[in-house]
Amino acid sequence: MATSVLTATPNDVAIAYRDSAPRRTAEGVPVVLVHGMGGDARTWDGFTRRLTAAGRRVVAVDLRGHGRSARATSYRFSEFAADIAGLCEHLGFDTVDLVGHSLGGHAGSLVAQQQPGLVRRLVLEEAPLPLRASDPVPEVPAHRPTPAELWHAATSMVLNPRAVFSFDRSMIDSVVSQFHTSNPVWWEQLPSMKSPTMLLRGARRGSMVDPRLLTEALALLPDGVVREVLCGHSIHRDRSGEFAATVLPFLAD
Repeated sequence: MATSVLTATPNDVAIAYRDSAPRRTAEGVPVVLVHGMGGDARTWDGFTRRLTAAGRRVVAVDLRGHGRSARATSYRFSEFAADIAGLCEHLGFDTVDLVGHSLGGHAGSLVAQQQPGLVRRLVLEEAPLPLRASDPVPEVPAHRPTPAELWHAATSMVLNPRAVFSFDRSMIDSVVSQFHTSNPVWWEQLPSMKSPTMLLRGARRGSMVDPRLLTEALALLPDGVVREVLCGHSIHRDRSGEFAATVLPFLAD
């Protein structure tokens, strides 16, 4: 696997990404991986190796304000989505498979809604579902670190003290506020989504996906499937083998 760390500026914000090519000729459409809040593209290194071993080209994005990407003055969900779509345009991708975790999953769902021809298959891992007008604001915090995340942070602090602080914490209030604000437009768009969509939910404490909203979202999706894993919020890291065994066949179909 050959990996390059590159930068593009699709919306006047420098977006870093890791472009990994398989050792043999790439097969199928590229796979775009998008991390959650506080993470960066490196969280996908293990899954990237599995994808490239299967002959897929992989692009793992650092969202604005994260990792090697530039800080920004605004962190709207629509802007995260526009950065992803803009990067795909920069790379000349007409079609991609998109896998997103948490915040990255929600941004990916917006890309699929706004550019239905771009996203062939969509995987939303532990992506919090937007509220509807009638839904109460949840009392749980927007993010509760899993044991694996705490271990990862501690390890990063030892190996690279700067890594733990590699995201712009000014975005936290903005992101939480957006997740706590009803978004009826997102729900209205679900029936018109063309991408076959897999919704992954952790079935243990720490999950950020409301099972009631998940059931209702599934009913509205023309081609959706739900998979639950005995895990908390970070399935791709805490249960990497099960994550790969679930997602790889879906992307290969």
